Amino acid sequence: MTIKTVVWGENVHEQENKIVGDLYPNGIHGCIADALNKNPNISASTATLQQAEHGLTAERLADTDVLLWWGHAAHEQVSDEIALRVCEAVWAGMGLIILHSAHFSKIFKRLMGTPCNLTWREAGERERLWVTSRNHPIAQGLPEYFELENEEMYGEPFGIPEPLETVFISWFQGGEVFRSGVTYKRGAGNIFYFRPGHETYPTYYDENVQLVLDNAVTWAHNSAAKIQNVTDAPNVPVEDAIEKINSRGAKLHQDGEAGFK
Repeated sequence: MTIKTVVWGENVHEQENKIVGDLYPNGIHGCIADALNKNPNISASTATLQQAEHGLTAERLADTDVLLWWGHAAHEQVSDEIALRVCEAVWAGMGLIILHSAHFSKIFKRLMGTPCNLTWREAGERERLWVTSRNHPIAQGLPEYFELENEEMYGEPFGIPEPLETVFISWFQGGEVFRSGVTYKRGAGNIFYFRPGHETYPTYYDENVQLVLDNAVTWAHNSAAKIQNVTDAPNVPVEDAIEKINSRGAKLHQDGEAGFK
């Protein structure tokens, strides 16, 4: 089975900053998609902020198994309608991988229900990522830790709910630590947040980072059929019951104000 994957990129820094543009000539999204497409079981395409409907029409999301999201400078430029559309796709079973500064995206904050804030420092310091759940599918094939020579620091406290699993914890050269790889379940959708990926460093060319993303796509894929009309499910009335019920009290949803007279 081929996992149909979309890598969404803000595509702002690549257009406005020469360092980023030279480092990622096909965009950060293009670099990630190229790496994922080395896996014959993954078919990765891209979408960007600048496209109509941000490249994420309802039809395209319905045909997407896993979505990767990289954003930083233009979170507020993502339309509320598209952000909700992505959340609904996750609730219905689409996998979601949130990358680096996308911790502050409308989508992640809505799905987490928390501020998702943190401390940070841009100094190009060494990051050491420790694998804290060595048997987790996302960590398969990795050493007990790996290092990125230059990265932006993210530090605790990280304003997220308690994760289902913490797969990676980072230590930075300045001394801070951070939960850099955490998983969640929202509705039928699997979610993975992965911290590394500052735009001015070659992080997405790193073989260990590429392996993490490859593993994460496979893990996030929900092979079961997606739920249809997921937003309608909580509001379906059920009149029939398995056991006999002796009804008591007014049926306010049916009687309306009559129940108060």
